[in-house]
Amino acid sequence: MKASDKRVRYAVAGLGHIAQVAVLPAFAHAKNSELAALVSGDPTKEKKLSQKYGAPAFHYDDFEQAVEEQQIDAVYIALPNTQHRAFTERAARAGVHVLCEKPMATSEKDCGAMIAACDKAGVHLMIAYRLHFTPAHLEAIALVRAGKLGELRFFSSIFGMQVKADNIRTDPKDGGGPLRDLGVYCINAARYLFGDEPLEVRATTASKHGDRRFAKVEEMAGALMHFPGDRIAQFTCSFGSGNVASLELVGTKGMLRIEPAYEYAGELKWTLTIDEKRREKTFPAGDQFAPELIHFSDCVLKGKRPEPDGSEGMADVRIIEAIFKSAASGRAVKIAPVKPQKQPKASQAITRPPVREPSLVKTEAPHSG
Repeated sequence: MKASDKRVRYAVAGLGHIAQVAVLPAFAHAKNSELAALVSGDPTKEKKLSQKYGAPAFHYDDFEQAVEEQQIDAVYIALPNTQHRAFTERAARAGVHVLCEKPMATSEKDCGAMIAACDKAGVHLMIAYRLHFTPAHLEAIALVRAGKLGELRFFSSIFGMQVKADNIRTDPKDGGGPLRDLGVYCINAARYLFGDEPLEVRATTASKHGDRRFAKVEEMAGALMHFPGDRIAQFTCSFGSGNVASLELVGTKGMLRIEPAYEYAGELKWTLTIDEKRREKTFPAGDQFAPELIHFSDCVLKGKRPEPDGSEGMADVRIIEAIFKSAASGRAVKIAPVKPQKQPKASQAITRPPVREPSLVKTEAPHSG
């Protein structure tokens, strides 16, 4: 059989909300990818989702057994952030390629260990930045690279929601908090739109006193990042606000606004103003998770390095660490220079129709509204 005719066999580790509403349904739109096993610690999820998707289920402790019995090629890791490193290392030891949710991990050290483990095992590592395959964002990158906005000057973004009480996103043991969960989108967007890495960050965090959701994690975080060329990127993210997600990119000739900017189930909308001429463009809703599977499977089958890879994931995590450090110290924190990462390109755009909203098994949306 030719490589182009093969399908990569996946295990999905972690059957929480994002796995159920987005990852599992996406396999129907990714013809080079096959859902071959489910990995969970919940017997009810294992039974019901196994029946629904026709894939055998295994306990976390039996992952290596699943790899052998189901001839698993790759794993999609949809576990809490603090578990990404350990499961990536297990997968690498088993000779399995890794597609890991973002943020990649909760420390630069853990990111480095994940990269090293996959390199040693000779397996691919990709971080699930779905917007690297979404036309609204890829066309924005092409627009600014073509100089349509002139010389870029500043980036601004807000991303907020009301997180539900007792959700794992408010538990530091799981790597919770809005900076890791939401801020990573703003950081990543600033980096790929500017096409560069920040030099310094100033940041602050805040919590609502008396709100038990934020007894252990920040309710809100804000950061100001200084990029080469005297460009500024700023963002605020919150788990205690109304639902909002927008970004603005401003250059010497005009401005691009995307709102909503980070939605995965609905439309994304542009407002572009150049030389005081304004136009709007709507990008229809689509399955943003199938493109990740399609790209990663293609890389596995053809031996290509994926974009975004582990270095891209680590670049964001090191900035998140610097933001926490700045917020704690009240001072600006320098960020050691690194080689700019490989940029997403227009040819990565993949569109697939939206998935139908599935019925959920022992999970719910992390936010209200």
